[in-house]
Formats: sequence, structure tokens, C-alpha cells
Amino acid sequence: MALPKPSLPPSLLLLLLLFAFFASTANGTGVFRVQQKLSGRKPGAMEDFKAHDSGRHERILSSLDFPIGGLGSINNIGLYYTQIGIGTPPKNYYVQVDTGSDLFWVNCFSCKGCPKKSNSGMKLTYYDPRGSKTGSLVPCGETFCSSVYRSTYASCSSNELCLYRVVYGDGSSSTGYFVTDYIQYDGVSGDHQTEPINASVTFGCGAQQSGDLGPSSETIDGILGFGQGNSSMISQLATSGKIRKIFAHCLDSADGSGIFAIGNVVQPKVNTTPLVPNQKHYNVNLTGIEVGGTFLELPTYLFDDGTDRGVIVDSGTTLAYLPDAVFKQLFNAMFKFHQDLTFYNNGVFICFRYSGSVDDEFPQVTFHFEKFLTLTVYPHEYLFPNKEDVWCVGWQNSGAQSRSGKDMFILGDLVLSNKLVVYDLENQVVGWVNHNCSSGIKIQDDETGEVYSVDAHHITSACTMNIARFTSLLLLIIMMCCLLY
Repeated sequence: MALPKPSLPPSLLLLLLLFAFFASTANGTGVFRVQQKLSGRKPGAMEDFKAHDSGRHERILSSLDFPIGGLGSINNIGLYYTQIGIGTPPKNYYVQVDTGSDLFWVNCFSCKGCPKKSNSGMKLTYYDPRGSKTGSLVPCGETFCSSVYRSTYASCSSNELCLYRVVYGDGSSSTGYFVTDYIQYDGVSGDHQTEPINASVTFGCGAQQSGDLGPSSETIDGILGFGQGNSSMISQLATSGKIRKIFAHCLDSADGSGIFAIGNVVQPKVNTTPLVPNQKHYNVNLTGIEVGGTFLELPTYLFDDGTDRGVIVDSGTTLAYLPDAVFKQLFNAMFKFHQDLTFYNNGVFICFRYSGSVDDEFPQVTFHFEKFLTLTVYPHEYLFPNKEDVWCVGWQNSGAQSRSGKDMFILGDLVLSNKLVVYDLENQVVGWVNHNCSSGIKIQDDETGEVYSVDAHHITSACTMNIARFTSLLLLIIMMCCLLY
């Protein structure tokens, strides 16, 4: 289907064409410090997480005018965000880190319908290409524009910008144009040491937002996508030879801390399973679900070829969403030895009263994937306390909740927490291993062969090392705090 060409008001285009600058390049290695807006399984917080997921999944089900993936959770609850410098001199922007979308974009100075403030205590900033010495507008005839659209930009003339427009299933939309400028972050210079560096990246400049992408008390400046598309920052830096196209995250469910890294993780070791080809998201093929030693009878359509093959692995989703037929089987298998329990719906979750140890009395759930990779979820991970002696079920029935009635199979932080998850886009595999995320990981520099320890809580600044030694390693360190509302 042909992609419709988005448009901006003529007066805005004329104004923007007056400001064009030459962009420069720099080393792409570095460190971002990322925080979590909400963490922990506290009463009230899980309801907010569910609301976040609902808005996010409407975007999964949406149609896109611009091929950027469609999982961007620019809605009322942002899970992980980082502060990043943009421009020369740099200004700080808060952008959400999202493994499910491609585009890196921020709100621009001329934006209509953009948020003005946030209840999170963050000062929102608008990007202005006139205020940066290294910023430049991207004409529609540039290679980046055609690579993003996977074809020649329709009706491109020399005085037109490369534009984008995203229309989501919930009615929200984002319209803007591409710019190229420096981004600034901390470069890795040794064990727990960093130094500031720059890299040139092309990103979206949001000129008009509507729906949930517009004014909201919980919003931030933009989104930093880690999808597979050509427009993502990781794809751009990898194409330029600055980094390897591999990233990983390790999220601690207890306190919201963890690590988000790009580079070759050598410790702990992970087993992997192939990514399903030609998918917008990180899909993997499921082979079975085991509950307390007994395998469920999965519906055959889960294994059919199609546009939505496999299970989506997505750290931007909080819970885990199962197709209706799978959810009902799983629910019955979990509670088959507890027929005396009385279940009720608290308006958001299915809950029940229970005073014993859930790990002693309820079964483990194990997902099986291709290449013999397994993912085990323990009762204390899929059940969470709501109040004294009341527990609620984290598994969600996607078919019953979707406005379109479409089943979705998404594994979010409910099952990905307390595991190191590696996305190896070079080899098109993803894998994980149980890990204490507060204990750190080790990453190897491909150029020097040296191995560096990375810890989520003890990163210090150092400015004495040579940046050129680290051209194969980009590191994003999550130092997340719990911000309660």
C-alpha cells in the first residue's frame, strides 16, 4: 500500500527552510542514565501500569502512515526515560526509551498541541534548529529519507523537507520533519568510568501532536526508539560503524533499578532463539507452555504463518498479554488445586483472598521457544499483592480487552524482569538468562578485546581515556528510581 505523503502548513515550511545548517559527525559510543517513572508492585501502581499497557497496545493495533513499528508508548505512563543532550550548545531533553518503536523524535519549537508541562518534575524543552550551530534540516531527496520510506519520496522537489506522519489506532497522531544534529551522552572509558562524547544522528522534530500524544500531565519531551527500522538511533550508529547492533536490558522488579546496554555482553552467558523474520516488533516462535509440569494444548493458529507470527518480546509493556484461548487454559491450570478460592474483578485485575505462600502453593509457568530456550515465571512474579491477604493475577486476556477483539501475545516486564535480555540484531536472535540485575554485567570491546564491568549503581565520570578505543561499544546504564504519584 502506498504511503500517503504528510504535509505541514506552508507558512511553517517557508520558515523552516530559512534555517539550514551543516551537521558533523563524532564517535557514537556512550552512556545514558535512565530512570523509571513508576516501579514496584504497590497497590495503585499496577493499575497505572495496566492503563499504560492499554494505551500502548492500541498503538500496536493501529495503522501507520509512516513505517516506524508502532509500539511507542507516548501516553499517560512513561516507563523508562533518559536525559539526553541535543544540539550545540546542547540542551537537555527527557525521552522515553522504547524497545518497541523505531523513531527517535522530540517536540519542536513550532509544535501545535504539544505538552507544556509534566507532573513528573521534569522541565520540558522544545528543540529549535535555529538554536543549534550543528543542526540541519533533512531534504526529502537525501538518502536517509528514501531509506526510511523504503522508496523514493513521492513528488520530492529540492525545496521540500523529509516529513513524517504517524496515525495511531486510538486517534492520536504525530506529524513533523527530520533534522540532523549532535546528540550528547557519556562515553565508556573503563570499569564504571565515562566521559562525554557526541554523535550525529537524524531524528524527528515533532511539529504537531494530537490525541494522547498532545498535552498530558505525565508526558515527556519525546521517545528514543530501539526498534529494527532504519530510522532508529541504533540502526544509524550501527550503519556508520560506530557500534554493534546488539543491545540488552536487565530490570530489577524489586526496586526498579537495572541496566540497559548496547554492546557484546560476555557475562552472564545467554541462550538465544531466532527472531521471526519480517516482523515490525521483536517476535519469537513459541513451541509450548508448561504449567506445573503439564503442557497446555495450544491453538494451532499460534503457529500459522502470517503478519503477526510468534510472541512479541517488549520491555515497554508492563504485564503479559495472552490470547483468549491460552489465557483460559493457563488460568484453569494455575488454580486447578485451589477450587475453594473465590475470584472477583476489582475493576482492573482478577483477584482472590489467600494468606499462604504463593510460591509454595501455585505452579511455575514455563514458556518454551525454538532452539530449546525456556522462560520460567514464578508465582511471586505473575501474582502480586493488592492489599492484606489479597492477591491479583498479572496475566491478562488480550482478546477480551482489545477494542478490535484481536488476540495478542506479548511478554512484558512481568516475565522479563530479573533476567538479562539480549537483542542481537546482527544475528537476528534474542535470548535471556536469570540474573541479579543489581550485580552488574560484563561487556567486551570488539576492537581491543578488553572486558569492562558495568554496574547499575556505581558509574563515575572520568575524562582521561581515549575515546577512539571504544568505537564498538555503546552503553546505556539504567539508574532508575521509583517516582510515586
